[in-house]
Amino acid sequence: MIRKILFLQLLSLLISVAASFAPVAADELAPLELVQVHACRATSSLLLFRGEGFQETHSARMAADIDALDAAFRRVAEPGEALAKARETLVTQLQRGVSFGHKEEDVPWRYPQELAKALRDFLIAAHTQAGAAGAEELPAKVEYLNVQYLSRAYIGTFEIARENGDTYIGQDERGLLPDIDQQLSPLDDKADPAVAKLKTRWSFLKSALSDMNSQSSALVSTSGRPYAPMVVDRHARSMSGQLLALGK
Repeated sequence: MIRKILFLQLLSLLISVAASFAPVAADELAPLELVQVHACRATSSLLLFRGEGFQETHSARMAADIDALDAAFRRVAEPGEALAKARETLVTQLQRGVSFGHKEEDVPWRYPQELAKALRDFLIAAHTQAGAAGAEELPAKVEYLNVQYLSRAYIGTFEIARENGDTYIGQDERGLLPDIDQQLSPLDDKADPAVAKLKTRWSFLKSALSDMNSQSSALVSTSGRPYAPMVVDRHARSMSGQLLALGK
């Protein structure tokens, strides 16, 4: 009987130790990366809200994105004053964007710049605190490119943090597309159907994002075709979700 009890205790201990090394969902791994993803998503939802006729679904999506941002932020072990202040400023700017009237003249002329700065400052603070642990940040890079694309489609050029050119926050599609390509390249799409689906989605997104034409102040695509913000947004969000699920 004593042997049986000892065996069960040992078995329970082994299961506990094994569980501590088991893979966990991506949203349990890197809250500092997740806050960057959700910050970009909330900004994209606001751009869709104002750009697509003030639909309640986009307003509700932005609110859900802010809730997700807050949940990830609460899991940051020591967020620090800079990150906390940057988050508060970003949320304030997002909520301002919903409160303005529906006419173009209802929006203060500096608001797009203030919104872009609030997002950049928050991403820089989160990226800086993450340090080497957040070096890849693939989902955040995809969502950041989506913000840039929606900005050009709806309100004008998104100003990147050029002084931070060694990070994704200081880059547009000219730097980020080859960077994302390089990070996706080692993933085996033949052995893993999920990776194959991911790379297929990226192939479409890359084509659309490469047409953004960020090097030009004229808000027209490189090809001259109309922008497709809702389609790009849908694929960008799906792709970042796939990357998070894969733990990339």
